[in-house]
Amino acid sequence: MSQFWKQKSLTEMTEAEWESLCDGCARCCLHKLEDEDSSEVYYTAVVCRYLDQDACRCTEYPDRNKLVPDCVHLTPVGALDYAWLPKSCAYRTVAEGRDLEWWHPLVSGSTETVHEAGITIRGKCISETHVHPDSMEDQIITWVET
Repeated sequence: MSQFWKQKSLTEMTEAEWESLCDGCARCCLHKLEDEDSSEVYYTAVVCRYLDQDACRCTEYPDRNKLVPDCVHLTPVGALDYAWLPKSCAYRTVAEGRDLEWWHPLVSGSTETVHEAGITIRGKCISETHVHPDSMEDQIITWVET
């Protein structure tokens, strides 16, 4: 298997290669809160209504930016600005010059290893449809980074 992420810059990747970097953790689909004074980003245990939490995939991926205007469209050009993504995120990992972890599907050959490693949101979060917007601060969580 070609390890294209070691051989190409992010902007040299094809769209398919870029998309395949997604490890399927779905942490980017968590609602985040930003402290206006410090700019620190806090993750909540609340996920977008369009996320299939078991599969950790968006059910409306092609239309996500129309349905959720503030859904971030990750691109190779902006990858170094993604410090708000978890350190384990493959987009951030490759942008920072680090190698993919053993559990990443491109390394392991299986989409299940990311779940087995406990990286995903599977079984850990609730849909935004069940949380009042005023209680988001009550849902702040801390991820243990590997």
